[in-house]
Formats: sequence, structure tokens, C-alpha cells
Amino acid sequence: MATRIDGKKLSAELLTSVAQNAAEFQREFGLRPGLAVVLVGEDPASQVYVRNKTARATESGLNSTEYRLPTETTQAALNDLIEELNSDPEVHGILVQLPLPEHLDEEQVIAAISPAKDVDGFHPENVGALSVGKDALVPCTPQGCMIMLQQTLGNLSGKHAVVVGRSNIVGKPMASLLLQANCTVTIVHSRTPEPEKLARQADILVAAVGIPEMIGSEWVKPGATVIDVGINVIERDGKRKLVGDVDYAAVEPIAHAVTPVPGGVGPMTIACLIKNTLLAARAQQ
Repeated sequence: MATRIDGKKLSAELLTSVAQNAAEFQREFGLRPGLAVVLVGEDPASQVYVRNKTARATESGLNSTEYRLPTETTQAALNDLIEELNSDPEVHGILVQLPLPEHLDEEQVIAAISPAKDVDGFHPENVGALSVGKDALVPCTPQGCMIMLQQTLGNLSGKHAVVVGRSNIVGKPMASLLLQANCTVTIVHSRTPEPEKLARQADILVAAVGIPEMIGSEWVKPGATVIDVGINVIERDGKRKLVGDVDYAAVEPIAHAVTPVPGGVGPMTIACLIKNTLLAARAQQ
């Protein structure tokens, strides 16, 4: 049976380290690293994410401030708030929770955030730096996945990694990070013929497609390490249940290691957001 990669344990260890470094930052500069979290609208899932992020930030010694805006907020008003936060020396990281209401332009909002304060790592300047191997604020979910892989496997050099999904948020930056770690990388997506055949060649399989339990045993090479980025709500036996993109029960008997959902990648994403805020604060000082 596969080893269960415990994201809660790893995230707790990372947050402990961040809290120690945040205390050192405060002693050195006389202020706490500051995170501003902006939530537009009433999306229930986003409200939960924002609450968790601000709670972990505060626990780690950061100064975390929430800005809750009504659904009808205009593009101009949101841009004005971002510009104000860009100019605030006590705000070192800015996170605008996605998705935004349909009338708002997400790309414009991401581009409006100062690259130095873009703790999500979505700004085109940070994306470009990552793609050419320069120092940048790295997207939190792929960063968390890499920490889990390195903790589980050690040196990743020479391993064949297959990333299922090509989103700007996970798939593409994940591939860039794996390349930097000297993996051979294949990206599988909706237009890939025989995706299961390619996935079965992987030493490392990262699933990030947003389709509940799509990755079954036929996708996984025996002994592979499987990272499940998906978070999907389904109805089963009359109850709502959270599942990943991987069919955990089918994959567990053949994989070397696999992340659960919940309790896998999710906690690491939040921990890496807090880490990015501290990194941004240090860089700005």
C-alpha cells in the first residue's frame, strides 16, 4: 500500500519555521510582515479559503488584514484598492481571492498587483521569471507540491514527471518547477491522445484537472508517486463529500506514495502563501 503523504504535518512544520523567521523579521525591522487579502462577493468556498488563510497568517506572526467588498464592486474601485495596497509600506503581500464575480476582469486585476507583492505568484512578471529559472514569487500550490515531492523522494533529478492539466495556476508552473529540478516533464491535457498511456510512464504523476476521481489505477505506474491537486465536491450516498482528481482507493494499492484529499496539497498551499509573504517582506526591506 502507498505511503500517505501528510500535508497537514508538512504544512505545520513549514508554518513553524515561517513563524520563527517572522519573529526575527519583526525584531530586525520593527514591524510584522503584512498580508492583505481581498474578497469580492459572497462565494461560500472563497469565504472559507479566506478565513483559513488569514487565520494561518495571524498564527504565524503576520499582520493579516481582510478587505471584503460587495459583489457589485466595480473594476475601477477594485483597482483603486489594489493601488492603495501597492503603495502601503506595511503591506508586503496582496492576495485577491479568485474566482471574481463575472463582471470583473481577473487578468487585469492580477496585472494590477505589484509583482513584488504578488504572493500568489500569478503576475506575468513572476510567471516569466519562473519560466526562465530566475528568482520569483512562485505560485503556492505547485510550490507546496514540490516540497511534498522532495520530502518524499529526495533528489528528483532524472525522474519522469507527468502533469495532468495545463492551467496557468497549477499545470504550467508545476512543469516549470519540475524542469528546474531536472525532471523529464510531460504535460497531458484534454487534447492529448491516449493520456493514460503517457501517465503510466511517470515516476511522478501530478493531477490538476478538476474532474472528480478521473485518475484511476490504469493511469498509474506501479511504484509511482502521485500528487492530487484536485478539490471537488460530490454527492455520494446522499452526503456531500470532498474528493480529489485521483481515485484514492484504486491508486493506493499500486503507488509508492499518494496525497489524500482533504489533508494533502490544500494545507501546503496555504503554508506556501504565508512563506511567500515573508519572502516578499524580506525582499522589500
